[in-house]
Amino acid sequence: MPILRHLLALPLLLLAVAHLPEARAQAREEAKLLVAAEVLDELRDQRDQVIPERLLQRAYGIAVVPDVTKVAFVVGGRHGSGVMVVRDSKGRFTNPVFINMTGGSVGWQIGAQSTDIVLVFTSRRGLEGIADGKLTLGAGASVAAGPVGRQGEAAAGINAEVFSYSRNRGLFAGVALDGTALTMDNRANARFYGKRGVLASDIMAGSVPKESENIRRFLRSIAASTGETATSSVTPATPASPTQPAPASDGVRTFPMEDPAPGREPPR
Repeated sequence: MPILRHLLALPLLLLAVAHLPEARAQAREEAKLLVAAEVLDELRDQRDQVIPERLLQRAYGIAVVPDVTKVAFVVGGRHGSGVMVVRDSKGRFTNPVFINMTGGSVGWQIGAQSTDIVLVFTSRRGLEGIADGKLTLGAGASVAAGPVGRQGEAAAGINAEVFSYSRNRGLFAGVALDGTALTMDNRANARFYGKRGVLASDIMAGSVPKESENIRRFLRSIAASTGETATSSVTPATPASPTQPAPASDGVRTFPMEDPAPGREPPR
């Protein structure tokens, strides 16, 4: 599967070679969005080994870090880069921000060469931490191995601000990521949005527009995973009360308000 995703991203990389350095650098971010969308699509196609849709529907943010690689054997860590989207005040996902992930070996599959990581944020606290530049899972926000299955009954009774998942060689499961650090990739955000010094908080607030088919594709993959309607902040969204969820056009309820019991399934 990683080989297929790299082949899909190859045209973007070849296109970048023929242009200026800025265009080549920006194409890397376009390719990350493309590969992240493929990860979500592939996970959704699996029968029972999926992230529960009801958990994704109440997520404040979702991060996808494809092809996280091992930088040392047993002792050492992992490193990868990916993308993250968060809900705006209306409960809709805004344009993505680019992030880096680094962490220790605990909880990872020993000997694995490449792993896809998906993080589901269930509270505002974790998002506020990463918007400031760095979030350490387990310290800045509680983290737990995410429940797997379409109904996700295993989530009941588990309190966590972040649920974490990994996939390697076709195997998908929750994974412990305590001590893993998430940081904003400020250079990637500046290149992609063409704005030096752009703040991640501005992107996450929906005030930084960007015309990109790969943004739309990634948001469609997010929407298909959550059962919602895809929207993009190509134009800034109109502010709304953060205490009221916006009614989705397809009838799906979202949860942009603070959850009194982070990590638990919403009432049926």
